[in-house]
Amino acid sequence: MSFELETASHPETLRRVAIEPVSRVEGHGKVTILLDDDNKVHQVRLHIVEFRGFEKFIQGRPYWEVPVMVQRLCGICPVSHHLAASKALDMVMGVKQLTPTAEKMRRLMHYGQMLQSHALHFFHLSSPDLLFGFGSDVAARNIVGVVAAHPEVAKKGVLLRKYGQEVIRMTAGKRVHGTGSIPGGVNKSLSAEERALLLKDAYQMVAWSREAVGIIRGLFEQNLAQYNAFGRFRSAGMCLVRADGAMDLYHGGLRARDIDGKTLFDHFDYSRYWDVISEGVKPWSYMKFPFFNSLGPDEGSYRVGPLSRVTMCDSIPTPLADKEREDFLAYEGGSAAGATLGYHWARMIEMLHAAESIKDLLHDDDIVGSELMATGERQERGVGVIEAPRGTLIHHYRVDENDQVIRANLIVSTTHNNQAMNTAVREVAKQYLDGREITEGLLNHIEVAIRAFDPCLSCATHALGQMPLEVAIVGADGTVIDEVTRGSDGLTRHLP
Repeated sequence: MSFELETASHPETLRRVAIEPVSRVEGHGKVTILLDDDNKVHQVRLHIVEFRGFEKFIQGRPYWEVPVMVQRLCGICPVSHHLAASKALDMVMGVKQLTPTAEKMRRLMHYGQMLQSHALHFFHLSSPDLLFGFGSDVAARNIVGVVAAHPEVAKKGVLLRKYGQEVIRMTAGKRVHGTGSIPGGVNKSLSAEERALLLKDAYQMVAWSREAVGIIRGLFEQNLAQYNAFGRFRSAGMCLVRADGAMDLYHGGLRARDIDGKTLFDHFDYSRYWDVISEGVKPWSYMKFPFFNSLGPDEGSYRVGPLSRVTMCDSIPTPLADKEREDFLAYEGGSAAGATLGYHWARMIEMLHAAESIKDLLHDDDIVGSELMATGERQERGVGVIEAPRGTLIHHYRVDENDQVIRANLIVSTTHNNQAMNTAVREVAKQYLDGREITEGLLNHIEVAIRAFDPCLSCATHALGQMPLEVAIVGADGTVIDEVTRGSDGLTRHLP
């Protein structure tokens, strides 16, 4: 039996099943499955069906507007875009080193983002599947069901996210779409009152984050065979690491390993990311398919995010999270570290690291300092890379002599994971759908595989060629007077 990701023989003879939209993810996507009369699966694809034109419409704007503009890509991970753009434009300004206050304020903002985003995804979006079962009653498999059945778990999840949002508010000015990070530094530090307010609950957040790691570990222990095998596949990976190889979510060099764990590049200067990464395209998705240049488009796909970061770093620079990392890597001979659902466990380890880092930064007097900006010699190009909650995020800009952006390229975490997500849904289809009567519960297994990556589909889309478009002119009586359809092949058809 063949599970081709790209093509299926004689697709016109096969039955099409669509999951549209994919639920409990950020953004809009769908999955199509081609089945024969015996419910044998011939093709599975994850399609990203929305389009966001940020790379184009920021062209012509003054570069200092960009960190605020690009974060409108998303309401869940705006801080990641805000900071990646700021880092790119630091380079345009020629700033090689931020002031200690600016560096630590940005880091504090970033750790607040990691905390709130990981809490949101685990407790609100994924816990219904994990706590109730992938094929459980759809009426209860949601956050309302979690609140009813596990009120303390739900409450702590809400309060963890709330705390992360408060960290963002006090560092960026607003909980969503703030303005705190600017090219060359930041526009505020913490006041003594803000610092004291955040410190009051910081230790509680660390404790609750440790409990969250215990929850996902317990779920693995209860469902060992299923969790280790679910959508499992081997993959190359990439992440940022600092100079000593430790995890660094804000800065560092790029590290990549192939499917066998061999290092492809390490501590690579991300300002020339195109020397090691290219972006492929497919006609059936607005999202690109990045690959490592050394391996080529067929063999060079990879994954990013919590699972890659936790397994590929040499250590985590906070003690509680590093101990959990060691336990995760050792669990059942490292089986969880290679499992698709291992993303959830790694995500909670990172949430613990974020909580510990927030606590430590709040004890640092630099965050109430007054030196906010640095300067340098103006450059025409800037690249900013950060580890967003979902994985490595690249912002690349060119700016002309009039301070206007003339080129922009964004490679977001979900784009890096595009091929990996397609592979995961294909593997789950092989395991759970092939030859069986299709039910809602079985189809949810496909969505569970996608949710493991915590995709942000709205952040990840590019147009290939011309965007498909349908325009209809409708008369006052509701009659369609004229209709024009433009396909992704660029052809325009007038329909009768």
